[in-house]
Amino acid sequence: MHISIKDDEIAYLAGLGGTLAIAKTNGNFFYLETESEEVVLFTDPVDLIVASSFGVGQKVMRGLCCTIYQLRELGAPLIVLPKGHPASSRLKTIVSIGSSTHLSCHIEPGTHPEQDVLCGSTEFNGMQVLGNPGGAEIIGWAQTECEIIVRKL
Repeated sequence: MHISIKDDEIAYLAGLGGTLAIAKTNGNFFYLETESEEVVLFTDPVDLIVASSFGVGQKVMRGLCCTIYQLRELGAPLIVLPKGHPASSRLKTIVSIGSSTHLSCHIEPGTHPEQDVLCGSTEFNGMQVLGNPGGAEIIGWAQTECEIIVRKL
């Protein structure tokens, strides 16, 4: 399934138990902070920021939008927690940045510096989000009782 996303838009996949937000990186670079190092992530204009939350509704969508805005427009760093960190279970949004993101409900939120895997709710488990010039390509999504919403970022 293809989702059209312009440079100034954000797409939401709103499910029953979780929400995903997808926006283009616009070729920006991002700082990834781990416990031991700082990595600069260079991106292409077709690469994506994919943010995930285990909540639903307008409040969650606003939070996901704020997260993406802070990273892309304000240059906030992307922070990766060490495995087993107590804050992992309290994270409200988690993010992956790159050309391809795999969603999994079997990983610990916020602890994966590789940026090609993202924790998501069970309805998105196994799904893959790929960046392309017109937006995003979604592979392996059952689309059960989910809504796609595209808005200005």
